Amino acid sequence: MLEEMRIRSLGVIDDAVVELSPGFTAVTGETGAGKTMVVTSLGLLLGGRADAALVRVGAKAAVVEGRLTVRPGEPAALRAEEAGAELDDGALLISRTVSAEGRSRAHLGGRSVPVGLLAELADDLVAVHGQTDQQGLLRPSRQRKALDRFAGDAVAVPHAKYTVAHRRLKAVSAELDEITTRARERAQEADLLRFGLEEIAAVEPLAGEDTELSAEAERLGHAEALASAAALAHAALAGNPEDPEGVDANTLVAGAQRSVDAVRAHDPALAALAERIGEIGILLGDVAGELAGYADNLDADPLRLAAVEERRAALTQLTRKYGGAEGDVAGVLAWSQEGAARLTELDGDDDRIGELTAERDVLRDEMSGLAQALTDARTEAAARFADAVTAELASLAMPHARVTIDIRQTEDAEHGIEVGGRRVAYHASGADEVELLLAPHPGAHPRPIGKGASGGELSRVMLAVEVVFAGADPVPTYLFDEVDAGVGGKAAVEVGRRLAKLARSAQVVVVTHLPQVAAFADRQLLVEKTHDGSVTRSGVTVLEGEDRVRELSRMLAGQEDSETARAHAEELLATARADV
Repeated sequence: MLEEMRIRSLGVIDDAVVELSPGFTAVTGETGAGKTMVVTSLGLLLGGRADAALVRVGAKAAVVEGRLTVRPGEPAALRAEEAGAELDDGALLISRTVSAEGRSRAHLGGRSVPVGLLAELADDLVAVHGQTDQQGLLRPSRQRKALDRFAGDAVAVPHAKYTVAHRRLKAVSAELDEITTRARERAQEADLLRFGLEEIAAVEPLAGEDTELSAEAERLGHAEALASAAALAHAALAGNPEDPEGVDANTLVAGAQRSVDAVRAHDPALAALAERIGEIGILLGDVAGELAGYADNLDADPLRLAAVEERRAALTQLTRKYGGAEGDVAGVLAWSQEGAARLTELDGDDDRIGELTAERDVLRDEMSGLAQALTDARTEAAARFADAVTAELASLAMPHARVTIDIRQTEDAEHGIEVGGRRVAYHASGADEVELLLAPHPGAHPRPIGKGASGGELSRVMLAVEVVFAGADPVPTYLFDEVDAGVGGKAAVEVGRRLAKLARSAQVVVVTHLPQVAAFADRQLLVEKTHDGSVTRSGVTVLEGEDRVRELSRMLAGQEDSETARAHAEELLATARADV
């Protein structure tokens, strides 16, 4: 529900606040006072086209701010939260700024958002019906959705099943198209995978092999230097047999051991040092032995080195092609595993195509039956709807108008589903294209309601449609601009009565110049200019009691103080209250 709008520097409005309430609100005022700016402002809040000409002369920008209450979990609330908007105590704050240069900015729940997002939310928030800006039920998709809600479970049950089948068919068809249309690319991919897997299989790399071979190559390449260093180290530790008089580490440590052993009994501290000297001697002996073994076992075979380098070269070739970011054998093995799985998938395309084709045919048959059920239910509901709207129009000064609903399908022999003995195109809600048609007078050919009626007639058709759909089409707010154009007298009373009826299930805001309509409102707002020709904050007021009678008198006779007009105004109010 729309709670409030603040309008600044828009057209004749300098700075005004429009406070709204549940039920039926009528906006009245002298011609040119700025009543239509209410509709224009709401259009901007709902993503309408920005026009620099709307900015008040001398102002840098026009600003419209709105506060709408939404229930958590509603589509509009969810979409707003997805965009990062925050609810303010259950209300959604929307603002739109239009600069004098024509640039436009939008904010939703404290976040800057694309203007297009406001237009997305409009479908679930407000239905606007104006002389030049018809929204809501003028769109065939909205007409179909509204008719489906009007039909109730007769459509809802098969529609739910159809939606599931359609979603699965879409996924199946996409996979099938991907496989068949990319057959050549997939065959080339399979060939490359086979070549790579065969190349890897020919080398048979082992996990960690590249690291081990690198270490071995380093050792074999420096075998002579390693052997010489080990021999020299061994001689330094254990002595050189060819130099019996040479001094080595073992001999020196042994001499030190004998020196302290001779007197260790006289001092525990020296005894401890003697133990450590003994440990050094043992360690030196062990290291010397290992050095001797290392030198004896060191492989300096050039043939082995050549074999290692050849193996490393083969592994390097694989890692460059298949080693991935790390460029090692582990990456090659990972690629091999993934490639084998992908090749199995590609080689199974023929079987998969058969499975998908069979599933697609089953789904299409299922959807054909469900689409037929939807068509039948919509056709039955459309007849009831058309009769109800036609009856409403008879009371709205359009006694000869006739509304029908055209439910049709488009043939598609190649890709369609069978409905009514024909193969037709289908979409997410069945195979039907739904459109409201109007024949405004006898002999007239029914045309889409947006083309078959004048501006005033169109607003009345919209009113009749909304009254019939009340409760089925869950838009919380309706705004009508000049819904009473071209009517008067009894027909105007009927317009007011039906607006009041619609307001029982939704918020209704009407810009009107007819007192017969305004009298039925739960709340009446007066828009009036100041002496300088602008509408200020105090220029939009709520009329009650005597003030409301005076305004209705002005609307009736142009004279607020006419006793006759006042009596008529009071009679209108009494009639409206009694009717409600």
